[in-house]
Amino acid sequence: MRSPLGIRFRSVAGQVFVLQVTIVVLLAAGALLALLLQSSHDVDREARNRSVSVAQTFAHSLGLPAVLESSHPAVILQPLAEETRKAAKVDFIVVMDTNGIRYSHPKPDRIGKRFVGTIEPSLAGRVYTESVKGPLGKEIQAVVPVTDAQGKVVGLVSAGMTVKNVSGVVDRQLPVILLAIAGGLALATAGTALISRRLRRQTHGLGTQEMTRMYEHHDAVLHAVREGVVITDGDGRLLLANDEAKRLLGLPDDAEGSLITDVAGLDRRMADLLLSGRVATDEVLESGERLLVVNQRLTHPGGKPEGAVATIRDSTEMRVLTGRAETARRRLKLLYDAGGDIGTTLDVVRTSEELATVAVPRFADYVTVDLAAAVLDGDEPGPGADMRRTAVHGVRSDHPLYPRGRLIDFLPSTPQAIGYGTGEAELVPDLNEAPGWRAQDPPRARAIIDYGIHSLIAAPLKARGVVLGVVNFWRARKPEPFDEDDLSLAEELVARAAVSMDNARRYTREHALAVTLQRSLLPRALPEQSAVDVAHFYLPAQSGVGGDWFDVIPLPGSRVALVVGDVVGHGLHAAATMGRLRTAVHNFASLDLPPDEILARLDDLVQRIDHDGEAGDGAGGVIGATCLYAVYDPVSRSCTVARAGHLPPMLVAPDGTTTIIDLPAGPPLGLGGMPFETAELELAEDSQLVLYTDGLVEERNRDIGEGLELLRTALSHPDRTPDESCRAVLDMMLPPRPTDDVALLIARTRTLGPDRVAQWEVAFQPSAVGAVRNAAARKLDEWGLQELAFATELILSELITNAVRHGRAPVRVRLLYDHTLTCEVWDGSSTAPHLRYAATTDEGGRGLFLVAQLSEHWGTRYTSEGKVIWAQQALPGAPGRAESPDLWDFMDIEPL
Repeated sequence: MRSPLGIRFRSVAGQVFVLQVTIVVLLAAGALLALLLQSSHDVDREARNRSVSVAQTFAHSLGLPAVLESSHPAVILQPLAEETRKAAKVDFIVVMDTNGIRYSHPKPDRIGKRFVGTIEPSLAGRVYTESVKGPLGKEIQAVVPVTDAQGKVVGLVSAGMTVKNVSGVVDRQLPVILLAIAGGLALATAGTALISRRLRRQTHGLGTQEMTRMYEHHDAVLHAVREGVVITDGDGRLLLANDEAKRLLGLPDDAEGSLITDVAGLDRRMADLLLSGRVATDEVLESGERLLVVNQRLTHPGGKPEGAVATIRDSTEMRVLTGRAETARRRLKLLYDAGGDIGTTLDVVRTSEELATVAVPRFADYVTVDLAAAVLDGDEPGPGADMRRTAVHGVRSDHPLYPRGRLIDFLPSTPQAIGYGTGEAELVPDLNEAPGWRAQDPPRARAIIDYGIHSLIAAPLKARGVVLGVVNFWRARKPEPFDEDDLSLAEELVARAAVSMDNARRYTREHALAVTLQRSLLPRALPEQSAVDVAHFYLPAQSGVGGDWFDVIPLPGSRVALVVGDVVGHGLHAAATMGRLRTAVHNFASLDLPPDEILARLDDLVQRIDHDGEAGDGAGGVIGATCLYAVYDPVSRSCTVARAGHLPPMLVAPDGTTTIIDLPAGPPLGLGGMPFETAELELAEDSQLVLYTDGLVEERNRDIGEGLELLRTALSHPDRTPDESCRAVLDMMLPPRPTDDVALLIARTRTLGPDRVAQWEVAFQPSAVGAVRNAAARKLDEWGLQELAFATELILSELITNAVRHGRAPVRVRLLYDHTLTCEVWDGSSTAPHLRYAATTDEGGRGLFLVAQLSEHWGTRYTSEGKVIWAQQALPGAPGRAESPDLWDFMDIEPL
């Protein structure tokens, strides 16, 4: 394996780098060696010159010969020599006689001893220098003769320096010299490295062999590639053209090196592009019979635009194939989008509009959808059905086509009628040459052709073997007519839409049945009563009819029951279950039971329905149901409310204060085992009691808390009538396409004043009957109801007598003058009275029979203190009221 380092130094850049560093190192080493040799020579020369100079200076001192001739020359010469030595910065000055005996020395113990060195040349009168091993170490010394006035040598002077002292100066200079050499070497190395790096970048670290091999490969690829390559310089000269470029452009073999304008056979537009010096990206040019795609980029050697490189490829065949592939891709994309955009709702009209929107303008310029009239109602169309234009969409809105909603009876010769009858799509390439189509409406046909619409495809909407209508695709902007490929695409597009259309039709039918069933089960008109003024609203969900319902049920004693409920789910099953629960509520309300007992009986009923569904096919069970039941008494202004899993009602006080009534929640119907609780409220007159279902206050993009606040805001106007409050709530809260049923019931309370109520306490004895009867007769006279006096007295007599005879104290009587006259007798017994037919020989048992004959309705309700037996009579002049019975009707004699 070769290391990266070895590969790096085998490259041209690496080899140049090593060579330059080696040269720098050798030059630095030579310079250092020369410096050392020069320094050695300079040390010897410096020592000799200084020694000679000092020795000569001292030898020629005045008076030195005389001192040498004295008896004790050492005494004088030793201090003088030492002072001079120090001043001259030499290591020693030795004065001696001609025999070499020292008179001075830096070491005084050496005085008087023989001088170490050569003195013969100096005795001959010459200056002599030498290097010796002296007392101070290796020394370089000079010996100079001392002469008298006659020129005779009378003594010798030697001065010298030790080698280590002279070389110490050089040693102090050597680090500086070495540092300078190292700095120079570093700068040379850095410069060499920078140059080498630049060379490596330019050669990409390749060696000569690699560069040669790369050039060979480049040349082979350049001339073998199936794409033309042309390189020009800034002067408009053709520098290079590979074989493919020469083939595509028709260039001669010697074209390289010539000016672009001088190249023979080069297309003028191509030459202009190569000389323009601009950037080109996938620019299409025609060169002879070829369609060329050119890309051109500028080159910037030296940072200046000095040429360009252009690549050229032949796209003549590719353009044809690309066009076909692009057409297929657009058609597949259209079918894919149609699968997601058509049939988003189960609405026939909306599905038709979605089909027309998807096809324009990607397939046709105008699209019209004509459906059989029966399809819009959810029914299955028959042959020869009239068509109704359900959707119209186009690139412009001022077209002369039949407008939306138009009922069209297509002639048998038209493509629409032919396609509807056969179930096969019809292609009309040229509308101007189609007499069968023109016969439908010649003036409109002429207007369509003059408008520019020239081609038509009529594709029938066929799903599950049934033709629902016809889709018309019209072309105007493209000059070419529809072809067979377009016909296949239209058939595929319409086939996909037809399934969604048929699903919407079937849903429309089921939805219409469910709506019809539900509306037949809901109250068509509210019954007559005077306890509350009522406004109501119901809207089924767009996704399917649900099980919401409401009801207003008159109760005896001028009372009224307000009911609202919700069955979970949608469709026929939910509507049918709602009808069963509403019927049950009416039946239970006729028993005059408290709200909690009615909810308990409804709970039992729902459980039985669930059990029946489990025992049968499993489709009869109730997924879940809620109910709220309220009873309002206009005499006492009390309201008793209980709920089973339903939203609590909202109360709007006469002063505008809007609150949610705090009620025990209670479980939803059908759970069983949990008792229901009631709440008793006292409502002021003109209070509004608002009952609703969750579809009003809850949506996908709005939680129930926000919905309740919106409802509170809409209701905070006590001056509005119930109808106005209902409209205000719907305007603020009703979604455009509700996903759940919406039921709303607003009741404004009224009161039955003291002038319409009469009440007496009855003593628990038979003799009290007459007094009460007389008091009642007087009250009827006061109310102007003398016509009802006889029947009322007889009813009261029978009821009070039964209460005294069969009941318990206390006994109380109340008359209510409302839309009917109600007689109520209260007692403390809970024994239920029974109507029976008395035998001819029986002395009693006819009392309740008489009461039933004299009143329109009668019944019993139970209270916490006992029971109340009541009887209602229609007021005089009331519609449908029978004639009042006469006294003689109850006797076996003829009146006088």
